Amino acid sequence: MHKIAIFEGGMKVAVIGASGYVGAELIALLCQHKKMSICDLVVSEGSDSAGKLFSTLHPKYLGICDITLQAFSVEWFNAAVNKLDAVFFATPHEFSAEWAHAFADAGVKVFDLSGGFRLKNSEDYPKYYGFTHQHLSALAKAQYGLAEWHSHDIAHSQIIAVPGCYPTASLLSLKPITSNNLHSEHSLIVVNGISGVSGAGRKASLATSFNEVSLTAYNILQHRHQPEISQEAHAQVIFNPHLAPYKRGLLATVTLQLKKNVTKANVDQAFVDAYAASPLVRLVGTWPKIDNVAYTPFADLHWQYDEQKKVVVISCAIDNLLKGAASQAIQCANISLGLASHYGLLPSNLKHSNVIDGVNV
Repeated sequence: MHKIAIFEGGMKVAVIGASGYVGAELIALLCQHKKMSICDLVVSEGSDSAGKLFSTLHPKYLGICDITLQAFSVEWFNAAVNKLDAVFFATPHEFSAEWAHAFADAGVKVFDLSGGFRLKNSEDYPKYYGFTHQHLSALAKAQYGLAEWHSHDIAHSQIIAVPGCYPTASLLSLKPITSNNLHSEHSLIVVNGISGVSGAGRKASLATSFNEVSLTAYNILQHRHQPEISQEAHAQVIFNPHLAPYKRGLLATVTLQLKKNVTKANVDQAFVDAYAASPLVRLVGTWPKIDNVAYTPFADLHWQYDEQKKVVVISCAIDNLLKGAASQAIQCANISLGLASHYGLLPSNLKHSNVIDGVNV
């Protein structure tokens, strides 16, 4: 059963994990969306935020979203599931992995912003996420939700694994190359990523306290996003994440070797073909800056190809909480409703070109 496919009045949704940074960004986008309406905002069963207004927890939304936060429980699930068309999980990975199937089995579409369904190999979950996935049938049916690349799967699947922030920037950079088989298949692909501290979530931690953070690499050769990027790029990558002392935004820079016969025109055309019809991916003429995408749903991409060395370097900047999470989840929901993926994320009268000068479409 796919209730959304036959629902004509819009989409009635719940957000589980409403108290965190990503949940708050998602709720703000839902509040301004004309085709989706919030039924319930839910926090974890033991959360001290239960019973509070969302706007009490996030005061900048006072008068915009004054919905009371409810605690998750089996009783809440039983009461809510039949009135919902979709549910967004902005929760710990184990929680969505445990509960997504119950909503999907009831015909509620699931948009999971955690990592509970991103990796297709169930054996990777104990290693990279620290738990054993118990719902392998749901995992097998789940589809990856990189909006610019997987619109058909997003529209026709009941569980959507919304990509991580690092993989979003990395894959937007890589896929025009790897999907066209322009890369040298046995050469090293290196992805260097830098994220602001909001990527670590809202929970207080000395390791991510703004006053304690200095630019540093972490989880080298073992980060959970490495298998996700490799899986979706269909190529093995080395992923080097870095934490930086700023609030939000993310930059990924990818270096890879191309085949001997690949020209600059081939590379340029691969990116134009991939994104000329994607308003949220901007192909810019200079190396992207985080300041140009922070607080927006855009991904800014730039590349440079050394034809002599056959090396291409691609850089992508996004807002980790928006294009790397909340606004991409909205894109997936829009696709499920049969809308343009950027619906509600850009001004309706905005007219612009997202392709740099000098590249022929």
